[in-house]
Amino acid sequence: MTEKRQNWISSAFNFYVEGFRSMTIGKTLWAIIGIKLFIFFIVIKLLFFPNFLNSKSDTDEGKAQYVREQLTRQAP
Repeated sequence: MTEKRQNWISSAFNFYVEGFRSMTIGKTLWAIIGIKLFIFFIVIKLLFFPNFLNSKSDTDEGKAQYVREQLTRQAP
């Protein structure tokens, strides 16, 4: 990275860090953000995106074969 671009990135990062540091409820906001990210990426993934290929085969070769069949089959 060039020095100018790195300086811009660090100054933008420092802007946000200092902004949250000077807030009286900044830590509470970060906690809320962390909880929301946890819910979005962990809980929702577990509920709505189960590991579908594990139900089709136990081995990597079987999973690859299933995906290959699904990709190459003719549409009705």
